[in-house]
Amino acid sequence: MGEEDRLRDYHGKRDFARTGEPRGGGAEPGDRPRFVVQIHDARRMHFDFRLQVGDVLKSWAVPKGPPEDPRDKRLAVPTEDHPLEYEEFEGVIPPGEYGGGTVIVWDHGTYEPLSRDRQGRPIDFAESLERGHATFRLHGSKLRGEYALTRFRSGDDGEEAWLLVRAAKGRARGRGAPDPRRARSVRSGRTLAQIAAEHAGD
Repeated sequence: MGEEDRLRDYHGKRDFARTGEPRGGGAEPGDRPRFVVQIHDARRMHFDFRLQVGDVLKSWAVPKGPPEDPRDKRLAVPTEDHPLEYEEFEGVIPPGEYGGGTVIVWDHGTYEPLSRDRQGRPIDFAESLERGHATFRLHGSKLRGEYALTRFRSGDDGEEAWLLVRAAKGRARGRGAPDPRRARSVRSGRTLAQIAAEHAGD
């Protein structure tokens, strides 16, 4: 399946004449897979957690953000695949558009796939997601360490729910999710309110 097919849902939900979100198709995957965590002040405030898998960003909406404490299990709801260029997107999605609201890039960096089969052999990361359990190590400005995504519900209607957890191995490094209204972009140092104010009247 080509990138255009994987981004069909993404394109179908957006009017690119109105939104500044990237269409995709111009970014190269690079040597190491990337991740990004965006804070999205939409109808409901949430964090968007995205992992590069091939030529797209696999995406989950995480209402409470990535955990710092291994005892915290955070709900992660899958959303449509996004283009690789979305890693750099921050701004305001216009009212009336899908996901209308303000977006900042809270953290980004690279990650190491760690998924293994029952015999301890490494398996393809995309395959591990298909199976419903994937482990990985984040190397970000704010998030560092080992995490896992585990599917715990898959309904007949196609609705899935996952859990995002932090591994208990080693000492905790990096940060957990902040107060989203006080958080600052890792790209620009701005808050949600500052970005919204800059786009007022656009």
